[in-house]
Amino acid sequence: MVKRLSQCIRQYKKASVLAPMLVILEVLMEVFIPKIMAKLIDNGINMGDMSVVVNTGFILILACVFSLIFGILSGKFAAEASTGFASNLRKDMFYNVQNFSFENIDKFSTSSIVTRLTTDITNIQNAYQMVVRVAVRCPVMLFSALLMAFSVNSRLALIFLCVVPILGLGLFIIMRGAHSIFEKVFKMYDNLNLVVQENLRGIRVVKSFVREDFEEKKFKNVSQNIHDNSIKAEKLLMLNMPLMQLCMYACILLISWFGAKFVLNASMTTGELMIVFSYATQILMSLMMLSMVFVMLIMSRASAERVVEVLDEKSTLKNDNTPIYEIKDGSIDFENVYFSYSHDNKERTYVLSDINIHINSGETIGIIGGTGSSKSSLVQLIPRLFDVSKGVVKVGGNNVKKYDIETLRKNVSMVLQKNELFSGTIKQNLLWGNENASDSEIEHACQMAQADSFIREFKNGYDTYIEQGGANVSGGQKQRLCIARALLRKPKILIFDDSTSAVDTKTDAIIRNTLLNEIPDTTKIIIAQRISSIENADKIIILDNGHIEAFGTHEYLLKNSPIYSELYYSQIKGGDE
Repeated sequence: MVKRLSQCIRQYKKASVLAPMLVILEVLMEVFIPKIMAKLIDNGINMGDMSVVVNTGFILILACVFSLIFGILSGKFAAEASTGFASNLRKDMFYNVQNFSFENIDKFSTSSIVTRLTTDITNIQNAYQMVVRVAVRCPVMLFSALLMAFSVNSRLALIFLCVVPILGLGLFIIMRGAHSIFEKVFKMYDNLNLVVQENLRGIRVVKSFVREDFEEKKFKNVSQNIHDNSIKAEKLLMLNMPLMQLCMYACILLISWFGAKFVLNASMTTGELMIVFSYATQILMSLMMLSMVFVMLIMSRASAERVVEVLDEKSTLKNDNTPIYEIKDGSIDFENVYFSYSHDNKERTYVLSDINIHINSGETIGIIGGTGSSKSSLVQLIPRLFDVSKGVVKVGGNNVKKYDIETLRKNVSMVLQKNELFSGTIKQNLLWGNENASDSEIEHACQMAQADSFIREFKNGYDTYIEQGGANVSGGQKQRLCIARALLRKPKILIFDDSTSAVDTKTDAIIRNTLLNEIPDTTKIIIAQRISSIENADKIIILDNGHIEAFGTHEYLLKNSPIYSELYYSQIKGGDE
């Protein structure tokens, strides 16, 4: 885990090295300051020698100034290293998530990925800053002060050696108990984010069904679980401070008791006793800070494990060793295709079975079937959003697995069932289809999608700002914008996954006729619930429970497919026949 995280330091290695080096210099200055002060007291003040007082005082001031400079610089480089490290972590995580397949994303869930990109990385950033500064300072200060204390009076210094093991054992027990609790807490944060995300995205539904009380109760339950477990962890961590104070005050009392006797017996001077007290403070403060580092490491360890899990996740979809970068045409073949969302042989249930279809380039294909008949699953195999479990899907005569994934998806445009627009202008949203498209190309694509007319009704036209998720446009307008965006790519294959459901039948018919005349060479696949949307297609696929029930023209299916004829007469003829 540490090795994997360290790969994200990269350009901040220099700052990560300079910060602890400057901390060491700062500590050395602080360790020598009590020695200088002892000399000032014993040789200067007690002896009444002003020249020693002035000279030693000047050296003391210099040591303090250098200690301050080293401290400021170490803080600067530690902050630079930790924030840069966190920035690289976020970049690496985000870029890796961009390569995830739908299967990878489903494994983590959106809310969990958001928590890991925010809360977890913040915990790691704070821990890293403490590691490159405080975690270096504490042991160096501890051992340096111990050595200096032994050099002054080895018998008094033995007190510290008795206290350190007790404190260390206590910290280990606290750390072990708190880690498991924090692991649970961060998983609960995932659940909290999910609850908030669902509520905000579905706020209109919540208000329509007057379910505010239910949502508040659900949020309260999740929040209360986090609160209870956090309190449990904090109670364990709170033991750290009493244990620290017990050890610290015990050391001070013992040093005071024995130190006073040594001074009275003339076995040590007042200055030396003061030095031991100074080193006692440094040793105990370093132990206290070390305990704080341990607390932070306990919290960040669970976060680090979650972040590394995302960084190490490999996409289930990979390019071929020698990928093809050109697609000949828009022909599609399904050969003995079986597909399951599960890879576990024991739990595997095929949502698509024994699919055999040939689609010529430029054809218009309709797909219809009941809810849960796997219409969307079928078309998602074409651009490799998922890979088949068995069989082969071919585009342009080649297995889709042989193509470079980016090349394949640039030539297969999908207007998904769940349309998504992003915050920004209409033009910026459309440029997702082709970032180099000219204004005339954008307008032409919108005209084909029957979107140009309503866009021009907006005060700012194509520069109209779209709210997140397209909240300020209607469902039909959103669908037409998404169709225009897909058309801008000028793909060889165009897939509509029930993407005109919010458009009236007249506009739907105009869009279909326009596409037929404007892009005759593009293969068009239309998933629809309305027979009117697909009855003029070259061929129609009837899916039933993951199987092809029938495949043919409208006339052929009316005669030979009970499912299609039933749908047709119920929709077109009103069920009279």
